[in-house]
Amino acid sequence: MNTSSPIPLQITVTPRVGPLWQRRHIEISAAVPGSVVTLRARTLRNGEEWTAQASFLADSEGCIDVGAQVPVSGDYRCSDSMGLFWSQCLASGATGKSEPTDVHVPIVTELLAHAEVGSGYLDAPATTAGAQEQKIEVVQWLLAPDTERIEVRAHGLVGTLFRPTGQGPFPTVIVMNGSGGGINETRAAQYAARGIQAFALGYFRAPGLPNHISRTPLEYFERALDYVAAELSPRGGKPVVSGQSRGGELTLLLASRFPDKIAAVAAFVPGSFVFGAQGAADPAEGWNGPTWTWQGEPLPHFWHQNAGVTWQPWEGGEAPPSRHADVYIDGLHDRPLAEKTRIPIENFKGPVACVSGMDDRAWPSSMASRVVMTTLQRHGHASERLHLDYESAGHGIAVPFLPSTHIQVLHPVSRVAYSNGGTPLGVARASEHSFEEICAFIERSTK
Repeated sequence: MNTSSPIPLQITVTPRVGPLWQRRHIEISAAVPGSVVTLRARTLRNGEEWTAQASFLADSEGCIDVGAQVPVSGDYRCSDSMGLFWSQCLASGATGKSEPTDVHVPIVTELLAHAEVGSGYLDAPATTAGAQEQKIEVVQWLLAPDTERIEVRAHGLVGTLFRPTGQGPFPTVIVMNGSGGGINETRAAQYAARGIQAFALGYFRAPGLPNHISRTPLEYFERALDYVAAELSPRGGKPVVSGQSRGGELTLLLASRFPDKIAAVAAFVPGSFVFGAQGAADPAEGWNGPTWTWQGEPLPHFWHQNAGVTWQPWEGGEAPPSRHADVYIDGLHDRPLAEKTRIPIENFKGPVACVSGMDDRAWPSSMASRVVMTTLQRHGHASERLHLDYESAGHGIAVPFLPSTHIQVLHPVSRVAYSNGGTPLGVARASEHSFEEICAFIERSTK
Protein backbone atom coordinates (compact mmCIF):
# COMPACT_ATOMS: atom_id res chain seq x y z
CA MET A 1 0.00 0.00 0.00
CA ASN A 2 1.19 3.49 -0.81
CA THR A 3 1.65 5.31 2.50
CA SER A 4 3.01 8.62 1.21
CA SER A 5 1.49 11.80 2.66
CA PRO A 6 -1.92 12.38 1.04
CA ILE A 7 -2.79 15.60 -0.74
CA PRO A 8 -6.05 17.10 0.59
CA LEU A 9 -9.11 16.92 -1.65
CA GLN A 10 -9.70 20.28 -3.33
CA ILE A 11 -12.80 22.09 -4.71
CA THR A 12 -12.56 25.14 -6.93
CA VAL A 13 -15.53 27.23 -8.07
CA THR A 14 -15.12 29.99 -10.66
CA PRO A 15 -16.46 32.52 -9.94
CA ARG A 16 -17.13 31.70 -6.30
CA VAL A 17 -18.98 35.02 -5.82
CA GLY A 18 -21.11 36.56 -8.56
CA PRO A 19 -24.65 37.28 -9.81
CA LEU A 20 -27.40 34.68 -9.74
CA TRP A 21 -27.57 34.49 -13.55
CA GLN A 22 -23.85 33.68 -13.92
CA ARG A 23 -22.87 30.07 -14.64
CA ARG A 24 -20.16 28.60 -12.38
CA HIS A 25 -17.31 26.24 -13.26
CA ILE A 26 -16.74 23.58 -10.59
CA GLU A 27 -13.74 21.24 -10.38
CA ILE A 28 -12.49 18.71 -7.84
CA SER A 29 -8.84 17.71 -7.68
CA ALA A 30 -6.50 15.54 -5.58
CA ALA A 31 -9.01 12.68 -5.41
CA VAL A 32 -7.91 9.07 -5.59
CA PRO A 33 -7.74 8.16 -9.32
CA GLY A 34 -10.82 6.18 -10.32
CA SER A 35 -12.54 6.88 -6.99
CA VAL A 36 -16.07 8.07 -6.37
CA VAL A 37 -16.49 11.54 -4.93
CA THR A 38 -19.91 12.72 -3.80
CA LEU A 39 -20.64 16.42 -4.01
CA ARG A 40 -23.49 17.74 -1.85
CA ALA A 41 -25.07 21.19 -2.12
CA ARG A 42 -26.89 22.77 0.81
CA THR A 43 -28.68 26.14 0.60
CA LEU A 44 -30.87 27.96 3.10
CA ARG A 45 -33.70 29.58 1.16
CA ASN A 46 -36.28 31.63 2.99
CA GLY A 47 -35.34 29.86 6.24
CA GLU A 48 -35.66 26.35 4.78
CA GLU A 49 -32.91 23.91 3.82
CA TRP A 50 -32.66 22.88 0.16
CA THR A 51 -30.26 20.12 -0.85
CA ALA A 52 -28.99 18.13 -3.83
CA GLN A 53 -26.15 15.70 -4.36
CA ALA A 54 -24.35 13.88 -7.13
CA SER A 55 -21.50 11.36 -7.25
CA PHE A 56 -18.70 11.44 -9.84
CA LEU A 57 -15.83 9.20 -10.95
CA ALA A 58 -12.40 10.83 -10.68
CA ASP A 59 -10.20 10.50 -13.76
CA SER A 60 -6.69 9.03 -13.87
CA GLU A 61 -5.30 12.30 -12.51
CA GLY A 62 -7.77 12.37 -9.62
CA CYS A 63 -9.75 15.25 -11.17
CA ILE A 64 -13.45 15.86 -11.79
CA ASP A 65 -14.85 18.58 -14.04
CA VAL A 66 -18.47 18.82 -12.86
CA GLY A 67 -19.51 20.68 -16.02
CA ALA A 68 -18.11 18.03 -18.35
CA GLN A 69 -18.92 14.79 -16.50
CA VAL A 70 -22.22 13.01 -16.04
CA PRO A 71 -22.83 11.92 -12.43
CA VAL A 72 -22.89 8.18 -11.76
CA SER A 73 -25.51 8.71 -9.05
CA GLY A 74 -27.51 11.57 -7.63
CA ASP A 75 -30.32 14.03 -8.17
CA TYR A 76 -29.54 14.79 -11.81
CA ARG A 77 -27.88 12.81 -14.63
CA CYS A 78 -26.36 15.14 -17.19
CA SER A 79 -23.15 17.12 -17.54
CA ASP A 80 -23.96 20.49 -15.98
CA SER A 81 -21.86 22.47 -13.53
CA MET A 82 -25.08 24.08 -12.19
CA GLY A 83 -26.93 20.79 -11.71
CA LEU A 84 -26.45 20.91 -7.94
CA PHE A 85 -28.23 24.25 -7.87
CA TRP A 86 -31.29 23.67 -10.07
CA SER A 87 -31.88 20.07 -8.88
CA GLN A 88 -32.24 21.06 -5.22
CA CYS A 89 -35.33 20.03 -3.27
CA LEU A 90 -36.48 20.85 0.23
CA ALA A 91 -34.64 18.62 2.68
CA SER A 92 -37.93 18.08 4.51
CA GLY A 93 -39.42 16.48 1.40
CA ALA A 94 -42.21 19.07 1.27
CA THR A 95 -42.91 21.47 -1.57
CA GLY A 96 -41.88 25.07 -1.13
CA LYS A 97 -41.09 28.33 -2.82
CA SER A 98 -37.54 28.63 -4.10
CA GLU A 99 -37.78 32.26 -5.20
CA PRO A 100 -35.89 34.62 -2.87
CA THR A 101 -37.99 36.95 -0.73
CA ASP A 102 -35.33 39.61 -0.18
CA VAL A 103 -33.01 40.67 -2.99
CA HIS A 104 -30.62 42.22 -0.44
CA VAL A 105 -29.73 38.77 0.90
CA PRO A 106 -27.30 36.75 -1.26
CA ILE A 107 -27.95 33.05 -1.83
CA VAL A 108 -25.18 31.11 -0.10
CA THR A 109 -24.66 27.47 -1.05
CA GLU A 110 -22.28 25.17 0.79
CA LEU A 111 -20.65 22.57 -1.45
CA LEU A 112 -19.29 19.56 0.44
CA ALA A 113 -17.06 17.07 -1.41
CA HIS A 114 -16.85 13.64 0.21
CA ALA A 115 -14.42 10.93 -0.94
CA GLU A 116 -16.18 7.57 -0.82
CA VAL A 117 -14.10 5.21 1.33
CA GLY A 118 -12.49 2.30 -0.48
CA SER A 119 -13.28 3.48 -3.96
CA GLY A 120 -10.64 3.76 -6.69
CA TYR A 121 -9.28 1.50 -9.41
CA LEU A 122 -9.92 -2.03 -8.17
CA ASP A 123 -7.41 -3.57 -10.59
CA ALA A 124 -4.55 -1.54 -9.08
CA PRO A 125 -2.99 -1.27 -5.62
CA ALA A 126 -5.05 0.68 -3.10
CA THR A 127 -4.04 4.29 -2.58
CA THR A 128 -4.33 6.12 0.69
CA ALA A 129 -7.05 8.75 0.32
CA GLY A 130 -6.46 12.39 1.06
CA ALA A 131 -8.76 14.45 3.24
CA GLN A 132 -12.15 12.75 3.22
CA GLU A 133 -14.18 15.96 3.05
CA GLN A 134 -13.72 19.48 1.78
CA LYS A 135 -16.13 22.45 1.82
CA ILE A 136 -16.52 25.69 -0.08
CA GLU A 137 -19.23 28.37 -0.13
CA VAL A 138 -20.68 29.73 -3.35
CA VAL A 139 -22.35 33.14 -3.18
CA GLN A 140 -24.99 34.18 -5.73
CA TRP A 141 -26.08 37.74 -5.24
CA LEU A 142 -29.36 39.08 -6.56
CA LEU A 143 -28.85 42.82 -6.13
CA ALA A 144 -25.67 44.08 -7.78
CA PRO A 145 -23.57 46.29 -5.48
CA ASP A 146 -23.92 49.19 -7.89
CA THR A 147 -27.64 48.77 -8.63
CA GLU A 148 -30.00 51.27 -7.05
CA ARG A 149 -33.20 49.79 -5.59
CA ILE A 150 -36.02 52.32 -5.21
CA GLU A 151 -39.48 51.58 -3.84
CA VAL A 152 -42.11 53.32 -5.95
CA ARG A 153 -45.31 54.52 -4.31
CA ALA A 154 -46.37 57.28 -6.69
CA HIS A 155 -49.37 57.92 -8.97
CA GLY A 156 -51.15 55.09 -7.17
CA LEU A 157 -48.51 52.61 -8.37
CA VAL A 158 -46.86 49.97 -6.20
CA GLY A 159 -43.55 48.60 -7.39
CA THR A 160 -39.77 48.58 -7.13
CA LEU A 161 -37.36 50.19 -9.54
CA PHE A 162 -33.91 48.72 -10.20
CA ARG A 163 -31.60 51.26 -11.81
CA PRO A 164 -28.20 50.12 -13.13
CA THR A 165 -25.04 52.07 -12.63
CA GLY A 166 -23.63 54.22 -15.40
CA GLN A 167 -24.86 56.84 -17.76
CA GLY A 168 -28.37 56.42 -19.15
CA PRO A 169 -30.66 56.32 -20.86
CA PHE A 170 -31.07 52.60 -20.24
CA PRO A 171 -33.23 50.04 -21.99
CA THR A 172 -36.18 49.77 -19.63
CA VAL A 173 -38.61 46.95 -18.91
CA ILE A 174 -41.75 46.71 -16.79
CA VAL A 175 -41.79 43.31 -15.04
CA MET A 176 -45.08 41.77 -13.87
CA ASN A 177 -45.87 38.59 -11.97
CA GLY A 178 -48.62 36.08 -12.67
CA SER A 179 -51.55 34.75 -10.65
CA GLY A 180 -49.44 34.55 -7.50
CA GLY A 181 -49.33 38.34 -7.42
CA GLY A 182 -46.64 40.26 -5.58
CA ILE A 183 -43.65 42.14 -6.99
CA ASN A 184 -41.08 40.21 -9.01
CA GLU A 185 -37.94 41.83 -7.64
CA THR A 186 -35.72 38.82 -8.39
CA ARG A 187 -36.11 39.00 -12.18
CA ALA A 188 -35.97 42.80 -12.18
CA ALA A 189 -32.73 42.77 -10.17
CA GLN A 190 -31.17 40.32 -12.62
CA TYR A 191 -32.06 42.57 -15.56
CA ALA A 192 -30.49 45.54 -13.77
CA ALA A 193 -27.29 43.52 -13.30
CA ARG A 194 -27.21 43.28 -17.10
CA GLY A 195 -27.58 47.03 -17.60
CA ILE A 196 -31.36 47.00 -18.13
CA GLN A 197 -33.45 49.34 -16.00
CA ALA A 198 -36.32 47.30 -14.59
CA PHE A 199 -39.54 48.42 -12.91
CA ALA A 200 -41.09 45.48 -11.03
CA LEU A 201 -44.77 46.40 -10.91
CA GLY A 202 -47.23 44.88 -8.45
CA TYR A 203 -50.94 44.80 -9.25
CA PHE A 204 -52.35 42.56 -6.49
CA ARG A 205 -51.07 40.84 -3.36
CA ALA A 206 -48.64 43.72 -2.83
CA PRO A 207 -48.68 46.48 -0.19
CA GLY A 208 -51.83 48.59 -0.44
CA LEU A 209 -53.27 46.56 -3.33
CA PRO A 210 -56.12 44.00 -3.43
CA ASN A 211 -55.51 40.40 -2.41
CA HIS A 212 -57.05 38.96 -5.58
CA ILE A 213 -56.75 39.50 -9.32
CA SER A 214 -60.49 40.01 -9.85
CA ARG A 215 -61.54 43.30 -11.47
CA THR A 216 -58.06 44.76 -11.92
CA PRO A 217 -58.38 48.05 -13.84
CA LEU A 218 -56.32 48.49 -16.99
CA GLU A 219 -56.08 52.21 -16.16
CA TYR A 220 -53.54 51.20 -13.48
CA PHE A 221 -51.18 49.86 -16.14
CA GLU A 222 -51.72 52.84 -18.42
CA ARG A 223 -50.56 55.03 -15.53
CA ALA A 224 -47.51 52.80 -15.14
CA LEU A 225 -46.65 53.16 -18.83
CA ASP A 226 -47.00 56.93 -18.61
CA TYR A 227 -44.96 57.06 -15.39
CA VAL A 228 -42.07 55.10 -16.89
CA ALA A 229 -42.03 57.21 -20.05
CA ALA A 230 -42.18 60.52 -18.15
CA GLU A 231 -40.04 59.80 -15.08
CA LEU A 232 -37.54 57.05 -15.90
CA SER A 233 -36.15 58.24 -19.26
CA PRO A 234 -36.26 54.85 -21.00
CA ARG A 235 -33.96 54.44 -23.97
CA GLY A 236 -36.03 54.95 -27.09
CA GLY A 237 -38.68 56.81 -25.09
CA LYS A 238 -40.89 53.82 -24.28
CA PRO A 239 -40.57 50.71 -22.08
CA VAL A 240 -40.62 47.04 -22.94
CA VAL A 241 -43.45 45.23 -21.11
CA SER A 242 -42.90 41.71 -19.80
CA GLY A 243 -44.95 39.43 -17.58
CA GLN A 244 -45.29 35.75 -16.83
CA SER A 245 -48.39 33.54 -16.85
CA ARG A 246 -51.35 35.86 -16.11
CA GLY A 247 -48.77 38.62 -16.46
CA GLY A 248 -48.01 37.20 -19.91
CA GLU A 249 -51.68 37.42 -20.86
CA LEU A 250 -51.65 40.96 -19.46
CA THR A 251 -48.52 41.83 -21.46
CA LEU A 252 -50.23 40.92 -24.73
CA LEU A 253 -53.45 42.65 -23.66
CA LEU A 254 -51.63 45.90 -22.86
CA ALA A 255 -49.83 45.77 -26.22
CA SER A 256 -53.16 45.46 -28.00
CA ARG A 257 -54.74 48.27 -25.94
CA PHE A 258 -51.89 50.77 -25.67
CA PRO A 259 -49.68 49.98 -28.68
CA ASP A 260 -48.23 53.49 -28.98
CA LYS A 261 -46.97 53.51 -25.38
CA ILE A 262 -44.91 50.28 -25.58
CA ALA A 263 -41.59 49.64 -27.33
CA ALA A 264 -41.79 45.84 -27.34
CA VAL A 265 -43.31 42.96 -25.38
CA ALA A 266 -41.83 39.77 -23.92
CA ALA A 267 -44.54 37.42 -22.67
CA PHE A 268 -43.50 34.44 -20.56
CA VAL A 269 -45.82 31.37 -20.64
CA PRO A 270 -48.74 33.61 -21.74
CA GLY A 271 -52.37 33.16 -22.61
CA SER A 272 -53.71 34.58 -25.87
CA PHE A 273 -57.27 35.20 -24.64
CA VAL A 274 -58.72 37.38 -21.92
CA PHE A 275 -59.49 34.80 -19.24
CA GLY A 276 -61.60 34.93 -16.12
CA ALA A 277 -59.99 35.19 -12.70
CA GLN A 278 -59.42 31.40 -12.32
CA GLY A 279 -57.34 30.38 -9.28
CA ALA A 280 -56.50 33.95 -8.21
CA ALA A 281 -60.14 35.00 -8.01
CA ASP A 282 -61.81 36.84 -5.21
CA PRO A 283 -64.04 34.10 -3.70
CA ALA A 284 -66.97 36.52 -3.92
CA GLU A 285 -66.49 36.65 -7.70
CA GLY A 286 -65.46 33.06 -8.38
CA TRP A 287 -63.19 31.48 -11.00
CA ASN A 288 -65.46 32.64 -13.83
CA GLY A 289 -65.65 36.24 -12.69
CA PRO A 290 -63.86 39.01 -14.60
CA THR A 291 -60.13 39.66 -14.28
CA TRP A 292 -59.69 43.00 -16.03
CA THR A 293 -61.83 46.13 -16.25
CA TRP A 294 -61.75 49.27 -18.39
CA GLN A 295 -63.59 52.45 -17.42
CA GLY A 296 -65.32 50.52 -14.67
CA GLU A 297 -66.68 47.79 -16.93
CA PRO A 298 -65.37 44.21 -16.98
CA LEU A 299 -63.67 43.02 -20.18
CA PRO A 300 -65.46 40.10 -21.86
CA HIS A 301 -63.61 36.93 -20.97
CA PHE A 302 -63.29 33.33 -22.07
CA TRP A 303 -65.07 31.79 -19.05
CA HIS A 304 -68.19 33.96 -19.03
CA GLN A 305 -71.04 31.57 -19.80
CA ASN A 306 -68.81 29.57 -22.16
CA ALA A 307 -71.11 27.04 -23.85
CA GLY A 308 -68.26 24.58 -24.37
CA VAL A 309 -67.22 24.34 -20.73
CA THR A 310 -68.94 21.89 -18.39
CA TRP A 311 -66.17 21.58 -15.78
CA GLN A 312 -63.24 23.56 -14.40
CA PRO A 313 -60.08 22.75 -12.38
CA TRP A 314 -59.61 25.87 -10.24
CA GLU A 315 -61.68 25.02 -7.19
CA GLY A 316 -60.22 21.56 -6.56
CA GLY A 317 -62.50 18.68 -5.62
CA GLU A 318 -63.55 16.40 -8.44
CA ALA A 319 -61.10 15.34 -11.14
CA PRO A 320 -61.69 16.31 -14.78
CA PRO A 321 -64.06 14.03 -16.70
CA SER A 322 -61.15 12.18 -18.31
CA ARG A 323 -57.38 12.27 -18.23
CA HIS A 324 -57.42 13.84 -21.70
CA ALA A 325 -59.74 16.68 -20.76
CA ASP A 326 -58.44 20.20 -21.40
CA VAL A 327 -60.74 23.04 -20.40
CA TYR A 328 -58.82 25.44 -22.65
CA ILE A 329 -59.56 23.27 -25.68
CA ASP A 330 -63.18 22.73 -24.62
CA GLY A 331 -63.62 26.49 -24.34
CA LEU A 332 -62.78 26.94 -28.03
CA HIS A 333 -66.00 25.11 -28.91
CA ASP A 334 -67.85 28.33 -28.10
CA ARG A 335 -66.49 30.09 -31.17
CA PRO A 336 -68.45 33.37 -30.82
CA LEU A 337 -67.09 33.83 -27.30
CA ALA A 338 -63.56 32.83 -28.36
CA GLU A 339 -63.66 35.43 -31.14
CA LYS A 340 -64.91 38.07 -28.71
CA THR A 341 -62.27 37.40 -26.05
CA ARG A 342 -59.22 36.83 -28.27
CA ILE A 343 -56.46 39.35 -27.58
CA PRO A 344 -56.03 41.32 -30.87
CA ILE A 345 -52.25 41.32 -30.79
CA GLU A 346 -52.19 42.43 -34.43
CA ASN A 347 -52.87 45.96 -33.12
CA PHE A 348 -49.27 46.07 -31.91
CA LYS A 349 -46.60 46.84 -34.49
CA GLY A 350 -43.47 46.56 -32.34
CA PRO A 351 -41.22 43.55 -31.59
CA VAL A 352 -42.94 40.61 -29.89
CA ALA A 353 -41.30 37.75 -27.97
CA CYS A 354 -43.07 34.78 -26.39
CA VAL A 355 -41.47 32.20 -24.10
CA SER A 356 -43.36 28.94 -23.62
CA GLY A 357 -43.08 25.33 -22.51
CA MET A 358 -44.37 22.59 -24.77
CA ASP A 359 -45.24 20.56 -21.65
CA ASP A 360 -47.00 23.41 -19.85
CA ARG A 361 -49.67 21.73 -17.71
CA ALA A 362 -50.99 24.90 -16.06
CA TRP A 363 -52.33 26.29 -19.34
CA PRO A 364 -51.37 25.89 -23.02
CA SER A 365 -48.70 28.61 -23.28
CA SER A 366 -47.10 26.93 -26.30
CA MET A 367 -50.38 26.98 -28.21
CA ALA A 368 -51.06 30.57 -27.13
CA SER A 369 -47.63 31.69 -28.29
CA ARG A 370 -48.05 29.97 -31.64
CA VAL A 371 -51.43 31.66 -32.07
CA VAL A 372 -49.78 35.02 -31.36
CA MET A 373 -46.98 34.43 -33.86
CA THR A 374 -49.20 33.16 -36.67
CA THR A 375 -51.71 35.97 -36.12
CA LEU A 376 -48.97 38.58 -36.40
CA GLN A 377 -47.57 36.93 -39.53
CA ARG A 378 -50.96 36.80 -41.23
CA HIS A 379 -51.52 40.49 -40.49
CA GLY A 380 -48.21 41.54 -42.06
CA HIS A 381 -46.37 42.28 -38.83
CA ALA A 382 -43.00 43.70 -39.91
CA SER A 383 -41.10 43.85 -36.60
CA GLU A 384 -39.19 41.05 -34.92
CA ARG A 385 -41.15 38.00 -33.82
CA LEU A 386 -39.31 35.70 -31.43
CA HIS A 387 -40.86 32.47 -30.11
CA LEU A 388 -38.78 30.46 -27.65
CA ASP A 389 -40.67 27.17 -27.26
CA TYR A 390 -38.98 24.57 -25.03
CA GLU A 391 -39.69 20.88 -25.52
CA SER A 392 -39.22 19.63 -21.93
CA ALA A 393 -40.24 22.79 -20.08
CA GLY A 394 -43.52 23.55 -18.37
CA HIS A 395 -45.11 26.58 -16.77
CA GLY A 396 -42.32 27.25 -14.26
CA ILE A 397 -39.77 28.96 -16.53
CA ALA A 398 -38.01 31.47 -14.26
CA VAL A 399 -34.62 33.15 -13.83
CA PRO A 400 -31.51 30.96 -14.15
CA PHE A 401 -30.16 28.61 -11.50
CA LEU A 402 -32.96 28.57 -8.97
CA PRO A 403 -34.33 25.10 -8.13
CA SER A 404 -36.56 23.88 -10.95
CA THR A 405 -37.92 20.84 -9.11
CA HIS A 406 -41.22 22.40 -7.98
CA ILE A 407 -43.35 20.72 -10.65
CA GLN A 408 -46.31 19.66 -8.47
CA VAL A 409 -47.39 22.78 -6.61
CA LEU A 410 -50.20 24.48 -4.70
CA HIS A 411 -51.60 27.64 -6.20
CA PRO A 412 -50.44 30.52 -3.95
CA VAL A 413 -53.93 32.06 -3.81
CA SER A 414 -56.47 29.24 -4.05
CA ARG A 415 -54.18 26.55 -2.52
CA VAL A 416 -55.50 24.08 -5.09
CA ALA A 417 -52.93 21.51 -6.28
CA TYR A 418 -51.85 21.50 -9.92
CA SER A 419 -48.86 20.60 -12.10
CA ASN A 420 -46.56 23.08 -13.80
CA GLY A 421 -45.41 20.33 -16.17
CA GLY A 422 -41.98 19.81 -17.68
CA THR A 423 -38.90 18.21 -16.14
CA PRO A 424 -36.42 19.86 -13.76
CA LEU A 425 -33.71 19.69 -16.44
CA GLY A 426 -36.04 21.06 -19.13
CA VAL A 427 -37.18 23.94 -16.94
CA ALA A 428 -33.59 24.73 -15.89
CA ARG A 429 -32.38 24.80 -19.49
CA ALA A 430 -35.32 26.97 -20.57
CA SER A 431 -34.84 29.41 -17.69
CA GLU A 432 -31.15 29.93 -18.48
CA HIS A 433 -31.54 30.17 -22.26
CA SER A 434 -34.63 32.39 -22.23
CA PHE A 435 -33.05 34.85 -19.78
CA GLU A 436 -30.09 35.38 -22.09
CA GLU A 437 -32.28 35.62 -25.18
CA ILE A 438 -34.76 38.07 -23.65
CA CYS A 439 -31.95 40.29 -22.32
CA ALA A 440 -30.65 40.51 -25.89
CA PHE A 441 -34.20 41.06 -27.22
CA ILE A 442 -34.74 43.99 -24.84
CA GLU A 443 -31.44 45.53 -25.93
CA ARG A 444 -32.32 45.17 -29.64
CA SER A 445 -35.85 46.48 -29.22
CA THR A 446 -34.92 49.72 -27.49
CA LYS A 447 -32.12 51.03 -29.73
